[in-house]
Amino acid sequence: MSYFDLSDPTFDVTSPTVHEARSTSWYVETNWGWAVLRYAEVSALLRDRRFRQGNARWPSQNGIHSGLFSDWWQETLLSLEGDDHARIRRLLMPAFRNKTIAAMRPRFQALANELIDGFAERGEVEFVSEFAEPYAARIICVLLGLPEDHWHQVAQWADDLGASFSIDVGNQVPKIEAALDGLYGYVDEVVADRTAHPRDDLVTTLVQATEDGDRLSRHELGVALVFLAFAGMETTRNQLGLALQTLLRHPDQWRLLGERPDLGENAVEEVMRVNPTVTWVTREALEDVEFQGLHIPRGGIVQMLSHSAGTDPSAMPDPAFDITQQRPPHHGFGAGVHHCLGHFVARTDMAVALPLLARRMPDAVPDGPGQWLPVSGNTGALSFPIRFAPLRRD
Repeated sequence: MSYFDLSDPTFDVTSPTVHEARSTSWYVETNWGWAVLRYAEVSALLRDRRFRQGNARWPSQNGIHSGLFSDWWQETLLSLEGDDHARIRRLLMPAFRNKTIAAMRPRFQALANELIDGFAERGEVEFVSEFAEPYAARIICVLLGLPEDHWHQVAQWADDLGASFSIDVGNQVPKIEAALDGLYGYVDEVVADRTAHPRDDLVTTLVQATEDGDRLSRHELGVALVFLAFAGMETTRNQLGLALQTLLRHPDQWRLLGERPDLGENAVEEVMRVNPTVTWVTREALEDVEFQGLHIPRGGIVQMLSHSAGTDPSAMPDPAFDITQQRPPHHGFGAGVHHCLGHFVARTDMAVALPLLARRMPDAVPDGPGQWLPVSGNTGALSFPIRFAPLRRD
């Protein structure tokens, strides 16, 4: 049976090696538990209540047992379980209602067009720094009711916090904790202001959210908002870069998306199926588990490989990239009780941006390979230069 070293930064979880292993077994052993490779087994295990979210042990697995990062990590929704998780999630839900986020589509569209205007006449763009990062960071500012010109600082903190998911996290703690300290202080000032001066924004909604008299404490709200600012910016920026990488490899699909903006939502789902920024989702067994011939002891870790499951031919007989196809749900946002709370924000802002980019840059091509994070853990572009025929402003 194959063996994967998931801590090796050169190991590509989307590689033919993984596909070959998937053809012979639904799992393989790794240095971090078992990797689950097929769609049906990933879907079942993500919803199996004998498992909990496995990320709670991530700091300790990397030798980090105390400090600001370790403490914050244990209190995020990623790590909480049971009643604590259910309570915090219920109190956060009002800020993420589909109707609330859908109403922001015109603002997202205006922002995307504004950013494209900044480089359209040049015929070239460094996509990450000139579009993906400011777009994702300014949307976080819009959601939280922050001044949009603060986006550079918010993005820097979020970028440094992104090292939390790095396979090199043990060496990144000082940077992570400096970012946490900065974001905590900033968010605390915003919460204090909205408590005294309510506005029509997400922070005010969360400050005022109650259920049977229960509400988020100031500390709980700070933990949640820091995680939102980090995860919302980081994952959207990374996924946008991966979306462009995927779509530009399929010029016919890129042109079609520009001609049919109604395919924007489907394009997001298809990109996340074949090229997700979250390359694996972790679960930990709460008890001894027997699952399809595999014995997983209590405390055992299973890693659900998102791309391998999303391209599994047993679930998708024709898994080739096609934005017109309707597929089974992908696992890019997880599943079960830990399904990503902010998924509708991410789906909406990307579904707005991608068709606009495709319409305004129909002949776009990569201008060199760019720089990319390892294709494991959380992946994405560090830089991605693109060229296209210069355009007049719309």
